[in-house]
Amino acid sequence: MQSPNPEWRAEVERVFHGAPFIQSLGAQLIEATPGYCVSSIPLDTHHLQQDGYVHAGVQATLADHTAGTAAASLLPPGHIVLTAEFKINLLRAARGSTLIAEATILKPGRLLTIVETEVYVEGDQRTLVAKAMVTLANVAR
Repeated sequence: MQSPNPEWRAEVERVFHGAPFIQSLGAQLIEATPGYCVSSIPLDTHHLQQDGYVHAGVQATLADHTAGTAAASLLPPGHIVLTAEFKINLLRAARGSTLIAEATILKPGRLLTIVETEVYVEGDQRTLVAKAMVTLANVAR
């Protein structure tokens, strides 16, 4: 995919790193190209639920934010993305050292962008733990 914004990389950095909540989770931007984004969270005890698995809220947050960052890579200058809807399927209990989200734009649009995010946990092996479908509204600033 090709971005209509020659400054797409700066916008991706702004979107990913500009959210204080995301930074409080320790999320890191790993890779970004127009229409695609990978991020991760090195897991610690504060990311876990009561039984020691990665909290669903952490998985959903990383899936959503990574999707938004991928969508931002294809925005025209002067626009932002806002999540309009998302659905996440938690496929299995997540336990490991790192949570990774890979977001791919399925359909870029003038008003709405549809993104699929796969969430993996890494430890002894890499395991798919969740899939999200995210609809983002493209909004003029």
